[in-house]
Amino acid sequence: MSSVYKDLKQECYEANMQLNALNLVVYTFGNVSAVDRENSVFAIKPSGVPYEDLKPEDIVIVDFDNTIIEGDMRPSSDTKTHAYLYKHWPEIGGITHTHSTYAVAWAQAQMDIPVFGTTHADHLTADIPCAAPMADELIAGNYEHNTGIQILDCFKEKNLDYKEVEMVLLGNHGPFAWGKNAAKSVYNSKVLEVVAEMAYLTKQINPSAPRLKDSLIKKHYERKHGENSYYGQ
Repeated sequence: MSSVYKDLKQECYEANMQLNALNLVVYTFGNVSAVDRENSVFAIKPSGVPYEDLKPEDIVIVDFDNTIIEGDMRPSSDTKTHAYLYKHWPEIGGITHTHSTYAVAWAQAQMDIPVFGTTHADHLTADIPCAAPMADELIAGNYEHNTGIQILDCFKEKNLDYKEVEMVLLGNHGPFAWGKNAAKSVYNSKVLEVVAEMAYLTKQINPSAPRLKDSLIKKHYERKHGENSYYGQ
């Protein structure tokens, strides 16, 4: 594969293949992108290509204005959302979108996922936000572009920092996650799905289950992410 974007395509390809390996997608319902900030482009899965048929050279390179720079296939139908997020959130390096079962269930219920336990708190101190369903005029307009607006509006309304909360649910739609690179965005997507499942089961066992108390939220988050973190090697 002779391309100046060979490494970027490979990174994107490997991350997309992880979606299937982690049981985060059904058929072709999902995509991962990886950004090259120096050249203001990103690599993304082509639309509707089964994972078993996907090859690194199939990955499409697109700029932040959604112009195809390299590739013979149409990029993911969600490309404009990825482009909008890269354009407005300069510190993310990869984005993942899936239709994973439990995350979608919370999105369809139009509910934030509360911090019920330490698994959630290990990764973020806030409830996982659910953006309000998109307004009719935005649906009728440039839908995928406007999905990016929907995400940024949600973070502004809830006063959240995209560098601290690396995931979101879109009301009646599904989850997006991001991170420092494509692999981390996939990791965050899996964390989101697992936490969504745990929260669902918690509500089934005890519909009035309380949120995790603040002291435990702070302890678990800071032992992995704080100045004096001590988790891992």
